[in-house]
Amino acid sequence: MADVLWGRLEMSPTPPDAHPEKRPDPTRPAGAAVERMVEVMKALRAPDGCPWDREQDLRSLRPYLIEETYEVLEEMDAVSYGGPWRPLAEELGDLLFQIVFHSQLAMEKGEFGLADVADAIADKITSRHPHVFGENKWRVDGPARVLENWAKLKAKEREQKTGKAGSALTGVPKDAPALLRAERLTEKASRVGFDWKEVAQVRAKLDEELRELDEAIAKKSRDELEHELGDVLFTVANLARWLQTPAEDALRQANARFTRRFQRVEELLEQQQVPFGTATLEQLEALWQQAKAEERKP
Repeated sequence: MADVLWGRLEMSPTPPDAHPEKRPDPTRPAGAAVERMVEVMKALRAPDGCPWDREQDLRSLRPYLIEETYEVLEEMDAVSYGGPWRPLAEELGDLLFQIVFHSQLAMEKGEFGLADVADAIADKITSRHPHVFGENKWRVDGPARVLENWAKLKAKEREQKTGKAGSALTGVPKDAPALLRAERLTEKASRVGFDWKEVAQVRAKLDEELRELDEAIAKKSRDELEHELGDVLFTVANLARWLQTPAEDALRQANARFTRRFQRVEELLEQQQVPFGTATLEQLEALWQQAKAEERKP
């Protein structure tokens, strides 16, 4: 969790049954631990609780929810590259705390509680997996068929709620990162048959969009540049979906590599006593290649 929020939390009285150094037990039932977190949250929001926690609302908590999500993603990346799992558990806990916090705010308004949140998603997942939970289990021949059935079931749910099936694109958050949203939009469209036949067609579409971007660059039209660059990025996101390599994840890893290598270049310049602003492009490129080579060493 953000340092400021944990800082506030740590000032609160520690429950007598807290065991921060207790060895994790992956098989332990989660019920009691979740109930304990709910009780901690209630104590923080009580009249004699933490002043900072008491003044929060849905709007003020929004940045923390987003931040915690990205911190979870960071630890997921670390685990994927051989890092330890325990930090991921801590970050998932921070994210869970946000869910508990929002549920507590709703409970105070008499709207719903954490149990309602858990029941709602359990009911939803159960109804959308008739091939697992249904009395007459559907036969599915792979993940693609599961996704097709999922789309049909969601449309049926929307029709029951609103009287009409609505758009197949419903459910993609407008505030999601643009690359992620582009990928999810094309994924949802594909579930109703609007998709390419093979990855080679998507790759060819990228070449087409790049040619159109070149034309816009030649015209030096700001509006056309934005339009064509957007088409290129959208197509890259669609290609990422086809390659089963999420564009947001790939770009996040590229950002991490750039940061790591650039900071190594800064270190090398300092070792050579070359002020950063005075280094030539040739010097910087040579050090950049050195930084890349160092990463490839076992």
